[in-house]
Amino acid sequence: MPSEIATRAEFSYIRYAQCWEDADILLEGLDIQPGDTCLSIASAGDNTLAMLTRSPSRVIALDLSPAQLACLELRVAAYRELTHPELLYLIGSPKDSNNATIQQYRQSLYQRCRPNLSAAVQNFWDDRPKPIEQGIGNAGKFERYFQLFRDRILPLIHRRSRVEELLAGGSLEQRQLFYNKRWNTMGWRLLFRLFFSRWFMGNFGRDPSFFKYVESNVAEQIAQRTAYALTQLNPSDNPYLQWILTGHYTTALPYSLRPENFEKIRDNLDRLEWHCSSVEAFLDSVEDNYIDRYNLSDMFEYMSLETYRQLLEKLIQKGRSGGRLAYWNMLVPRSCPEEWCDRIKSLTDLATNLHGQDKAFFYSSFHVEALI
Repeated sequence: MPSEIATRAEFSYIRYAQCWEDADILLEGLDIQPGDTCLSIASAGDNTLAMLTRSPSRVIALDLSPAQLACLELRVAAYRELTHPELLYLIGSPKDSNNATIQQYRQSLYQRCRPNLSAAVQNFWDDRPKPIEQGIGNAGKFERYFQLFRDRILPLIHRRSRVEELLAGGSLEQRQLFYNKRWNTMGWRLLFRLFFSRWFMGNFGRDPSFFKYVESNVAEQIAQRTAYALTQLNPSDNPYLQWILTGHYTTALPYSLRPENFEKIRDNLDRLEWHCSSVEAFLDSVEDNYIDRYNLSDMFEYMSLETYRQLLEKLIQKGRSGGRLAYWNMLVPRSCPEEWCDRIKSLTDLATNLHGQDKAFFYSSFHVEALI
């Protein structure tokens, strides 16, 4: 079974230098047990590494992109070689990207990690000194898209002091009042909808082919989710929002970068493997009833309904009874067909509750499904 998106998009460069999906809700949804075999979309590696904190037997990371796997491999080397504060500097937080001393420091951190990398990944990062100097969390097309918003669009709407006031959070009542009275201006609404339109996001942030099956109003849907994140969720607890608006983490970190998780990940790195492969091809290479937990990112966004159903059939076949799938929908609705209820069960209440906590707020839905 071939991968549909592999024929339509380019995978030679870094699209995502960070994983823009909330590992907190992923881990709670998957409920990984010690000894489980897990399959994970690699992306930049953050959520794949987060899964190691639950002590599975194996975590198998897959990606079509050698560039994304280079991001994962460098992170693995960093967990092996660096301290937790050094890891944060390599990622790019604290920021200080224009400080020559910090840039040299990041290069020295990379040089310490480099012997732990394969020759191909050494060459990949050796050819990209600027992303190392600025922090590897800034190296992707999606992160440059947010930087463009942060540097060129946001200053036209709000002063830095107002951004800082937003990120300070406060009570729900305070957040709602601030958003309605001071943040949600006409300029914010107009420029936000322009910048996060289908055309602008497709050409500067993601890939035009990623919108092949999108029928909804892209900017309007993202605007609704952003309003939720700025009011119902507390910005002071939201590392994804903080990076988008400031270029670094201020008062919160993603799960894999929190100090209390550093040693857990480091101790379990030998349980991780990665392959440059589509999910479809990898599943064809393993026996039935093999996988306990699937982190599928938002991969179903990029395929037709027919292809989605074919892949879901394969995931069920290769999955073990009692296992779980977790995945996001951003703009294309995909969920378990009702007629398959004897094979897979949607954990709707759990998923809805977790989606309400989702700090990576731009997704329209989160799905958790149990294999029967």
